[in-house]
Amino acid sequence: MDKKKLEYFNNKLTVEKENLIKIIRDMKKNQTVDANVEIASELSYYDNHPSDLAAEFNDIERGKASKKNEEALLKKIEKSMEQIKEGNYGICSSCGKPIGEERLEFVPYAENCIECQNKLNDSMPRDKNNRPPEEDVISYPFYDGNTRNAFDLEDSYEKVQEFDKIEKYEDFNDDDSEDEGYVESIEKISNSQYKDQLPD
Repeated sequence: MDKKKLEYFNNKLTVEKENLIKIIRDMKKNQTVDANVEIASELSYYDNHPSDLAAEFNDIERGKASKKNEEALLKKIEKSMEQIKEGNYGICSSCGKPIGEERLEFVPYAENCIECQNKLNDSMPRDKNNRPPEEDVISYPFYDGNTRNAFDLEDSYEKVQEFDKIEKYEDFNDDDSEDEGYVESIEKISNSQYKDQLPD
């Protein structure tokens, strides 16, 4: 790649870097990254509605994911700018062939050519090793890290059944129909009995 094109891509990367730094600064300023200020001030979550907590955790997750994404892009841009200085910019890190200028025009911080990037995307690790950053905020609620002690759907169903279980069924199957429908004995007083006891 000639000197003029390297200068062009260096300027393009500089603009991208400045934009990213501004975005990260704005995220911190608007508390997008540290959206847990309000939730951290709570002494107890007991009186909070679950949807309020879910919204706050969602904000935290989104902020962390955005920050991680912007920081990763910033590192790639800085690496590409360093490669321009060293004279090896635009070379695929996997196969060593030149990266197409069309790709660099679109993604100036590209590390791999299209063919190698497609192969890398196909061989990406699945969920086990490629966890999203929001899991740093909140862990999976039914898993303690040990597969033998995982709290699965069957366990949760059993817990609900256990809670719903009546200890002595006989206590709730009373044939005494005389008190049926009444909570307290005073409720058995009829309107006529009440009127009869009122003074004239």
